Amino acid sequence: MTAKPSRQVHPLIQAARPVVEAVGATFVSVGDAEPSDVPLIWEGTTIAAVRMPPLHGALDRLIDAVETELGGKLPLLSREGKQKAIRLLDERGAFILRRAVEDVADAMGVSRITVYNYLNAIHR
Repeated sequence: MTAKPSRQVHPLIQAARPVVEAVGATFVSVGDAEPSDVPLIWEGTTIAAVRMPPLHGALDRLIDAVETELGGKLPLLSREGKQKAIRLLDERGAFILRRAVEDVADAMGVSRITVYNYLNAIHR
């Protein structure tokens, strides 16, 4: 049995992979790239493109990232942890999404008034 030669991954793709995965985006080949995709250019040559994820599910991805960063599910965090989670979600633009306050409150197991209070404390 012969081993298949491994295909070398371009260093730009290797370097960008953690960021692309963290935001829920995907790599696409140059031939499959659409005008809205972000080209990855290396020394004047487009080697691939990055397709950003749709907004549908964006809040869930943001919550998952914050839970990973804080090391626990939102409802299990301490009061201080929940306040930090709200600050991180706010910094990442979560609350510009429709119904985000209500959805975060549900995910956190608190009232929407609590989320608004945390946001007000951040913006003072």
